[in-house]
Amino acid sequence: MDTRLELTFLGHQTWLVQGGGHRVLIDPVLKEAFGLPGRAECRVWPPRAIDHRLMPRPDAVVLTHEHLDHFHLPSLDLLDRAVPVYSGPLLPAPVEEAIAGLGFTVRRIDHTTPIELGALRVTLYPAGARTLFWEDRVVQPCLRVGDGPAVFIAVDADPSDLYLQQVAEGAQPGPRVAVVSNNSQIVPPGMPASSVNLLPGVDGTRHKTGLSVLNQLLLEVLAPLDGIQDVALCGNGFLPPASPHGPFLYSDHPKMAEAANGLQNLFHVHGPRPGERLTVPASPAEKVTSDQVGWVRIDDDFEYEALVTHAAFLADPGTVELSPLAEPSADLDQALAVVTAELPRLGRELLATGAGMLACSIHEYLSGPLGPHRAVLRLKDAPGGELLQYAWDVTTADFVQVEATGREEAMAAYPFGAEMFFQDYLALLTGRLQVWDVAGGAMECWHIGRPLDSLVYAFFGIYGEHQRPDLAARSYTTMAAGITAPAGRR
Repeated sequence: MDTRLELTFLGHQTWLVQGGGHRVLIDPVLKEAFGLPGRAECRVWPPRAIDHRLMPRPDAVVLTHEHLDHFHLPSLDLLDRAVPVYSGPLLPAPVEEAIAGLGFTVRRIDHTTPIELGALRVTLYPAGARTLFWEDRVVQPCLRVGDGPAVFIAVDADPSDLYLQQVAEGAQPGPRVAVVSNNSQIVPPGMPASSVNLLPGVDGTRHKTGLSVLNQLLLEVLAPLDGIQDVALCGNGFLPPASPHGPFLYSDHPKMAEAANGLQNLFHVHGPRPGERLTVPASPAEKVTSDQVGWVRIDDDFEYEALVTHAAFLADPGTVELSPLAEPSADLDQALAVVTAELPRLGRELLATGAGMLACSIHEYLSGPLGPHRAVLRLKDAPGGELLQYAWDVTTADFVQVEATGREEAMAAYPFGAEMFFQDYLALLTGRLQVWDVAGGAMECWHIGRPLDSLVYAFFGIYGEHQRPDLAARSYTTMAAGITAPAGRR
């Protein structure tokens, strides 16, 4: 029996895996961009076009989790409805409902039950226990044909403890190839971002280098998996909305792989570009080879233009101002009412976050003793063009409107702060944006404490799909509304 595996990289974190005469499509993003329609869409990087009509038909789709760079309804809409969609047991219900709404069958698979497609077995392992909370519903596929080499795809989470245990006990072989996702998303200096702490001197951007990315991916993540022969890099494969800097730093995986291979001899690192197919041989003595499929084409012109933009920004970033992702509401009174009605809930939920607990435990800040106001939410371009400023009162767990100040004054008065556009926060509450969109492209924060004590991570916990499935369902309805092709006849 031929036990080879073929891994075709389709961009960002999408893979078509073939073995034993069967094919599995993992996290399909087949369009040029993903995300909610409008200014929140992210262009896949490197830019490529996939001819789905020539793409070999998958026998199954595996969805590792619900984030929109993995779960893309318009891409699923291109597939035959007879193809089952598999995911783990923690997939949020609105995701299953949205996929079923296109005419697919969704099959939730227990972590100990393999998907069997002839001799090809796919086992979905739960995320490792150290995984950050917004990724803890991720499943990590392990693929193998018969007793051939195994490929473990460790996307968006620490390696599964259950998988590591089974490898240690001999219940599963160690993987020949590990696929790891580079999610560093490092913006160039001078570019505002929610991951940048606005308080002077505490951002810590000096450690955000390609060396630190490689250390994390190849040494820290893979440390428990001894004996891996090959590693494939993916992730970081998109342009943020309205990005003036082009691609993220350290997202050129061929160069990252070349650097990694020159610095260590533990394993061979591959940095595939879209359309590259890695063939994993049956024999461990043979090397992984690569070739190019004919149904994926790199957009050379767009790539060149984006790289020119990138080089120009690095040479002179100038002053960058964030712009809103959502259009302003036509009904200003209703918009203000929606936002105002949400603030009490936001205040209560904030208590259970890292930022909230730290804010309640401190009593002094820059100017001396603190009063009850420990955090501030600043909404720009509110109705009338003004800036609305709300302070979080730890004695009532509510947000109260206070006089708007300049940013520097607010940073001096409140140890925690978040600043975003009013229309973006409204769009988050009405399902036209997700929290990842706002945090990824139009939000800035400051905070004391650890990076996880930032209000941006509090927002992840408060507005993520796991906590607000109602908002997630609205966003999927928004996405589905943009699908114009007739469903069910492919």
